[in-house]
This record gives sequence, structure tokens and C-alpha cells, in this order.
Amino acid sequence: MSATANDNHDLEHDHVGLSYADSCPDNVLLFIHGFPLNNRIWDGQLADLAGDARIIAPDLRGSGDSDDVEGPYSMAMLADDCVALLDELGIDEAIVAGHSMGGYVALELLRRHRDRVKGLILIATRAGADSDEARAGRDASAARAASEGVAPIVEGMRPKLLAEDTYEDDPELVEIVDEIMAAANVNGVVGALAAMRDRVDSTPMLAEIDVPTLVVHGAEDRLIPPSEAEAMHKAIPGSTLALIHGAGHLPQMEQEEAFNEAVAEFLEQF
Repeated sequence: MSATANDNHDLEHDHVGLSYADSCPDNVLLFIHGFPLNNRIWDGQLADLAGDARIIAPDLRGSGDSDDVEGPYSMAMLADDCVALLDELGIDEAIVAGHSMGGYVALELLRRHRDRVKGLILIATRAGADSDEARAGRDASAARAASEGVAPIVEGMRPKLLAEDTYEDDPELVEIVDEIMAAANVNGVVGALAAMRDRVDSTPMLAEIDVPTLVVHGAEDRLIPPSEAEAMHKAIPGSTLALIHGAGHLPQMEQEEAFNEAVAEFLEQF
């Protein structure tokens, strides 16, 4: 299947319609978005990296233009959705890149489908499971979203999602991120919160990762501290760490050029 970098398509899997974007070359780069976002966070990569890899950027179930289906979801379910998409496209293996919650999905995909993963890019994410306090917070957020809609979730995340300078220097980007979050579906938010709450601790698996791995993190990330990225880098044999200055939790959007350079350099080894 061939498509331009901005082509959008639909896939039916497990009775759920998944929307995704697709570009073309030989190496396949599967971008998995975070919470409560959609594949628009990869627009700068679809535009600039399409010559380096065939980019597949799905909206996870309940997000973006994919079907708004009731949860609860699990990381296994989200990972299997991504593999079903690769199957539908006739793709045997991909370099799997996950942002934040998408990083949890990427690690689960590696755990469940090692033969499908050619390389790994972990972006603004962590390996550990939720603490008891964090799990309780997920439940409280899910209950609030179910009763009040996504607005309280967006309001809670908005002040911490980007670097302080980004809020001051790039109001257009702030507006785009607000639009992406505001478009989130209640079912998707509630389902994803359950999946994050119940995810397993991937820390013991890090030392066993045997594919080329790039860890990317914003130096000013206030949601997941850079120390988490440094710990993953130290634990994953032969991994590379790219700390993006001037970026918070969305380095691919806040510092698009620096992020794309790090990914393009990583792709050179394949």
C-alpha cells in the first residue's frame, strides 16, 4: 500500500474502526500518541521524516478519528490494535515510537510481539507502573470525565504539558495542543485511564531489550521528569538518550527540528 505523508485511512479491527495516517519508504516507523491526544501530535514528523521512513500514525481506539468505543481498555488491547494495523498493511516489523502513554503501549507491544519490533523510540515516558496514589488519581479522573466531560482533564493537564517558555513564546502551538485535547472523547479518556492504571511494571524488562533503542525526553518535562528517561537509558543496553532542551512533555511539537534530527540520526542505523 502506498500513500502520501498526509493521507488518512481507516481500518476495521475487533469491530472498532481505527483512523490512521501513512507515508511510504522501506523502514516503517509506527508513531503511537499519548493521552489525551491523537495523531495530530505527529504532523511535524509526517511532514519532515517521511523521506527517512514510512510513517504510520494511528489514532488509538477512542481517540481522534478512530471509533469512540466504551472501555475499559488495556495496554494489551491497544498494542494488539497497532499490530492489527501492521497486519492489515502487510508490514512484518516496524520501528515503534511511543509518546507518554504511547510509550507504555510500545513497551507492551514489544513484550507481546517481539518479532514485530525492529527498533524502539521511547518519548517522554517511563517504564514503571503506577503507584497506589497514582491509581487512585486515575480512578478519580475517570469518574470526573464520565460525569463532567473531558474539560476538567484538559484543564488539569494544560498548565504542565509544555515547557514554561513554550506557553510564552508559541501561543499558536499552545492553541493547537488545546484543540487536540479538547477533541478527546469521554470513552477514550476513561478507557485510556483504566489502561494506564492497570499497566504492568516494565522496568524488569528493560535490561532484556535487544533492539536499537532511542530515549527522547524534554529537559523541562513537568509531567514525567527527565530522571525517568535517564534511568531507562541506563537500563537498556546500547540505548541512546536525546534530551531536548526547551521542551516539556511534547518535544516532537515544541522543538520539532531537534526532535526530528535525533530520530533521523537514529534511523540511519537501519
